[in-house]
Amino acid sequence: MKKNKKMKKGVKILIIILVVVAVIAGVLIGLRFFLNKDKNTVQFYTVNKETYENVIEISGTVSAAQQQTLNALGAGTVKKVYVKKGDTVKKGDILVQLDDSEEVYNLEKHDYNMATTKLNGSPRDLSLMETQRVALVQKIADRKVVASFDGVIVELNAVEGNSVKAGDKIGTLVNLDYLTAEVEIPETDVAKLEIGQKVILEFTASTTKGSGYVESWPAIGELTNRGASVVKATIHIDDYPKEILPNYSFTGKIQIEEPVDNITVERYAIGYEDGQAYVILARGNEKRNVEVVQYGRDYVKVLSGLEGGEVLLQAGEIPKSGSAANRNRGGQGGMPNGGGGSDGSSGSGRSGGGAGGGGGMPSGGFPGGGMPF
Repeated sequence: MKKNKKMKKGVKILIIILVVVAVIAGVLIGLRFFLNKDKNTVQFYTVNKETYENVIEISGTVSAAQQQTLNALGAGTVKKVYVKKGDTVKKGDILVQLDDSEEVYNLEKHDYNMATTKLNGSPRDLSLMETQRVALVQKIADRKVVASFDGVIVELNAVEGNSVKAGDKIGTLVNLDYLTAEVEIPETDVAKLEIGQKVILEFTASTTKGSGYVESWPAIGELTNRGASVVKATIHIDDYPKEILPNYSFTGKIQIEEPVDNITVERYAIGYEDGQAYVILARGNEKRNVEVVQYGRDYVKVLSGLEGGEVLLQAGEIPKSGSAANRNRGGQGGMPNGGGGSDGSSGSGRSGGGAGGGGGMPSGGFPGGGMPF
């Protein structure tokens, strides 16, 4: 009996020891995995290509280079309409003729009286009649609506036989050789303006962009109904889609400087050997020399060797602790801190940026150990 009790007690002790050993082994294995997990992770970084622009953003509506409102200068009946909507006309063309029979009669009667005065009247009377004749000729001219410049008839309301009153609008003539626009420039951006600066426009009514240049701006500002101080600059638009007409809306930008392309990547993708910077392409593990400069805190700007879009393996050492290491291990492709072509103004911008890159990928996570490319 005593012997059996001793054996059972020994078995219990052995079981307890085995359980303790198993727990300790599990803890050690877990700790080893935790400590070595960074060694089993491959970091990938995508090379960004971004365009930085220094611009002033604008918006507004376009106007014709010239515009003439066709008004009847006197009351009467429309005798003849020589044009229709959409016609192209030349400066001096007669567009609409009002009945001028009364005015012509008055001039002919006056000319008869002048002829009699030349024979029997005094020089003073003849001088007064000559002055009166000028006024009568002008009245006949006022019965015609004439084009003031070369252009296109975009509106026409005159109908032969209808009566009109003095001042009635009967049409609109515009010169569409180019368009203009008046845009508000914030007082903080006025110092950046220069005559001839390029303007890029996007129209609500078209998918085709237009372009022009800064033509002028006044030497005095205005206060808007929003309480902002602005200067109203004039934009000359000489390249625009044919479907764009006066009073169509647009958005756009005035280019202060030419756009600059920057190629950037996180600094941990860069390795150094004998002072020479290099990267390792994920596709084929190709090692390639590059030229870089610091770009913010966690990025470099690539001056040569890469074109943007390449996927790189980690070549530099990532700190074991600290916020920089935590950010980059998280696989977030944040934007560069600082730098780039923008001068900090509200009108400066960036376009065309690529994905930012680093992201941990377990090695051997794909069948056959292949890369996901």
